[in-house]
Amino acid sequence: QYEVHVATGLLAGVRLVASPHQDERPAGMAVDLIVLHGISLPPGEFGGPWIDRLFTGSLPVDAHPYFAQIAGGRVSAHVLIRRDGTPVQYVPFGARAWHAGVSQFEGRSACNDFSIGIELEGTDDVPYEPAQYETAAGVIRALLGAYTTLCASRIVGHSDIAPGRKTDPGPFFDW
Repeated sequence: QYEVHVATGLLAGVRLVASPHQDERPAGMAVDLIVLHGISLPPGEFGGPWIDRLFTGSLPVDAHPYFAQIAGGRVSAHVLIRRDGTPVQYVPFGARAWHAGVSQFEGRSACNDFSIGIELEGTDDVPYEPAQYETAAGVIRALLGAYTTLCASRIVGHSDIAPGRKTDPGPFFDW
């Protein structure tokens, strides 16, 4: 259903909202981890332009009281999956998105260097939608087919690489 153009690192037919919050991966660094996240902006609310605005550095601090706390943050993800299952890409898969923060997996720190970040619009206390699981599975299948360094056993939650600091995608995520 989804196809990754390896040369560009983009999903075919998916809306691209280019984030400036990205850079090159370290030389020779293989991508071998997929990190699943949960995000909602404002917290607990779905829809609207706010995730796009956060990931592009254009979040208006006066649009919601919470935004003043996070507006200076420089964060992004490779892909967001909206509640209705619509994917949006922000960073090409070959580039480093800034999604993991302080993180560690199997003794390796700085997970942004070697991972792909997929955000699902959701919270820790609300179940994700069937359409989101369908899209996530399709995107992950495309990634596994495009990048031989990825495998299904190396798909983790943000909480797995930043325990104590992050809890997403949360207890309602059906692994």
